[in-house]
Amino acid sequence: MRILIVEDEKRLAGTLQDLLRRQGYTADVCYDGISGLDNARSDIYDLLVLDAMLPGMDGFALLRQLRGGGSRLPVLMLTARSELNDRVRGLDAGADYYLTKPFEPEDAFFSINFEKFAIMFSSLFFIFI
Repeated sequence: MRILIVEDEKRLAGTLQDLLRRQGYTADVCYDGISGLDNARSDIYDLLVLDAMLPGMDGFALLRQLRGGGSRLPVLMLTARSELNDRVRGLDAGADYYLTKPFEPEDAFFSINFEKFAIMFSSLFFIFI
């Protein structure tokens, strides 16, 4: 499973990348919204882990553009924006899951494993149609 992390806090992005790699995932990092959108559109990723507050383009705008282009890439928003209206905004923009910082690594892995299961299930669903 190949995961794209779009996070401007380099230390956190590196930590997430290391944790994911230790769990057997391939993880790439972008530090701004514009390069994040370009990479997310490449169709080589199975999951996008997305921050809301990014330079160049915020995560909400990135997600709206991604979904507006027809992408069904699963998205986990991982952000310090924890207010209810921010969570609603993220989910309305097309996030599949919204996790707030600070977070426990187990919460992130649960979310990622849930997305992995959802991807496998949707693939099986289309096989049986």
